[in-house]
Amino acid sequence: MSKAGTIRAGMGGWTFEPWDTSFYPEKLSKAKQLNYATRQVPTIEVNGTYYSSFKEPTFVKWANEAPDGFVYSLKGNRFVTNRRVLGEAGESMMRFLESGVAALGEKLGPILWQFAPTKKFDPDDFEAFLKLLPEKQDGVTLRHAVEVRNPSFVVPEFPALARKHKVAIVYADHATYPAIADITGDFIYARLQTGKDDNPDCYTPEALGAWAGRARVWSEGRVPDDLPRADDKTDAPVRPRDVFIYFITEGKVRAPFGAMALMKRVAG
Repeated sequence: MSKAGTIRAGMGGWTFEPWDTSFYPEKLSKAKQLNYATRQVPTIEVNGTYYSSFKEPTFVKWANEAPDGFVYSLKGNRFVTNRRVLGEAGESMMRFLESGVAALGEKLGPILWQFAPTKKFDPDDFEAFLKLLPEKQDGVTLRHAVEVRNPSFVVPEFPALARKHKVAIVYADHATYPAIADITGDFIYARLQTGKDDNPDCYTPEALGAWAGRARVWSEGRVPDDLPRADDKTDAPVRPRDVFIYFITEGKVRAPFGAMALMKRVAG
């Protein structure tokens, strides 16, 4: 048995005007951008599903465009997470999950549920949400990750809840959002958001080396010892875990290059 999970690094989306000249080959048509992007990185986080609804033929098309082994993570629709009472999100959640996401099949990666910076930690409210998350959709296994952006979540009760419901907590490398590296699910999800457009590979070579090292530690099922946790007294079982790392937001022009550079370092 392998002693480490699979590490995949990618970026958010595949359509971004500056990439037409920085990332994509000259004269490549817009229609061929997805096909090209899915052959440069092993995963992409789809942001569009947060803002809009898509139908099954779109998910089928995305699956067909990508090579074997490629994985899309989908950002859950904002109508699910942007609400005062999270326990009332069931109908919106099912509408999103029944829109055709299962058509991605083996190419469906984690589903990212992102919460507003104003959403504070209320244990009962948040557990009501976690209880709504289904394990399968149309026979396809679902993996869930939650990204919280309010410092009130940095308490041991939060990772305890996530662990109970087998949901991963997103690790955010961000200027202001809380950084929570507790392992609570059977995979790791990190969003690297402090890159810069004047770094050719989004992050500096030193930073990329450090993240490649952390990715390896994560893939072996351990928490990197230089990252903060909300509960430093409870350790997750050490077992191989797949790792998903996305270069997002800051330094977006160079984000694909950051993902490719990290994959090179991970490969040795």
